[in-house]
Amino acid sequence: MSIKVVSTSPFPDQKPGTSGLRKKVTVFQTPNYLENFVQSIFDSLEGFSGQTLVVGGDGRYYNRHAIQVILRMAAANGFGKILVGRGGILSTPAASCIIRKYNAFGGIILSASHNPAGPDDDFGIKYNTGNGGPAPEKITDAIYSITKSINAYKILEANDLDLDRLGETKLGETIVEVIDSVADYAELMGELFDFDRIKTLLASTEFSMCFDGMHAVTGPYAQEILVNRLGAPASALQNCVPLEDFGGGHPDPNLVYAHDLVDVLYGDAAPDFGAASDGDGDRNMILGRKFFVTPSDSLAILAANSHLVPAYKGGLAGIARSMPTSKAADRVAARLGIESYETPTGWKFFGNLLDAGKATLCGEESFGTGSNHVREKDGLWAVLFWLNVLAARQESVETIVKEHWQIYGRNFYSRHDYEGVDSDRANTLVDNLRKNGAALVGQKFGTYEVAFCDDFSYTDPVDGSVSSKQGIRIGFTDDSRIVFRLSGTGTQGATLRLYVESYEPNIAKHSLDPQEALKELIEIADRIAQIKILTGRDRPTVIT
Repeated sequence: MSIKVVSTSPFPDQKPGTSGLRKKVTVFQTPNYLENFVQSIFDSLEGFSGQTLVVGGDGRYYNRHAIQVILRMAAANGFGKILVGRGGILSTPAASCIIRKYNAFGGIILSASHNPAGPDDDFGIKYNTGNGGPAPEKITDAIYSITKSINAYKILEANDLDLDRLGETKLGETIVEVIDSVADYAELMGELFDFDRIKTLLASTEFSMCFDGMHAVTGPYAQEILVNRLGAPASALQNCVPLEDFGGGHPDPNLVYAHDLVDVLYGDAAPDFGAASDGDGDRNMILGRKFFVTPSDSLAILAANSHLVPAYKGGLAGIARSMPTSKAADRVAARLGIESYETPTGWKFFGNLLDAGKATLCGEESFGTGSNHVREKDGLWAVLFWLNVLAARQESVETIVKEHWQIYGRNFYSRHDYEGVDSDRANTLVDNLRKNGAALVGQKFGTYEVAFCDDFSYTDPVDGSVSSKQGIRIGFTDDSRIVFRLSGTGTQGATLRLYVESYEPNIAKHSLDPQEALKELIEIADRIAQIKILTGRDRPTVIT
């Protein structure tokens, strides 16, 4: 085996987004495209010679090929050991778990998360640091800078390795160990939650559940933990065989794309509890019988019930949420007497808070929830948390949520996604809001008066770093708000996200449908931003 230095030329489009580099598979298949980005990751790092690298992905199309390339490049660049999930599989939270457990230098995760998969669909790659979390902006900026001037990459000339056989292999001077994709993560979950109590719940004839893996990465994790360790019947799992194209579906656990689960939970003889996870296992959707729990409410309810879970009985240091996420968790933090933090969208912004011990639970409205056990959001962790709470309280999902609203009030909340919008049109909409936002202050729109309008900027309380232009916020005098933001997770066009929130303390109004409760604010948002005119869309692609 010899190290080959290959001449190359830069690609102009390799700027990482909030979750790494995501492009169509056909783009990654362009000669040297993947190799350029991987080499740029290694060139941005220092001190990894002889260290351990973790590699794995969500099993989507192109995953196996990309891993073989990364293994040969990591060996050529001097890593001493590489831990790779069997079959090239590691959920994103499991990869974070393994990086932390084995004190790895970092990890490369191959995923486009909740985006569709297949030969003509999406692929992604991101680097996670030694704390197990996504690389902060200073590293992703360095990677991007190198991609613009790279002229060569290093790769070991060697045959492909057998990724399906556990054990160690030498790749040049580097040891490659294929590890069980599930075992370390499952062990960690057993340390966090009361498995005995959950076993009792799942064994009860009075309780039933359904977990939908969406033919994505969490299938094997659900099989091992929910069925093998906790005793749920195999019939409680659906779509839990991972497929390279995710069964032709869109592995985003929301009411639109997780329709198989929704049909079960809103159908005849519906189970008591339903949950789904996404392509790489870091998101979750929670349902009760004919009842949907918003991600914002889920974070708040888990925080309020954290004392029922062994890992969090000692109390929470703080709660962090992304800026577009509803303020429901803030109300729990206030009652508990702990800090609440508002960060930009992107799990990497929670990393410093978790490392510094300032926060214990974190969440995003985009169906992501997690804690300080890893440095990624964690779909199956959230499912187990809910099962632990259900086992302890012996009440239904709907009862628990409605009792929470009685105590804290209800934050009516909704997100409207306009997917695949022409990028120029989307940018024009946001630019107009930035230019004209200050003039909105004091204006009245129906029963609402604008209190402020700003472009959210975040100063990290740990390292002082500043992240600006993170979303346009329009706040009203009654504490209602609307937020506009362009998403960085798509691969085609732009996704405009509109977030609408209104707080309602009156219990008599808690049964309103969120779209009805927020109707006037939604109309105001369209009036202010001219959404229909500028996007050319009569309605959102997805409403959650």
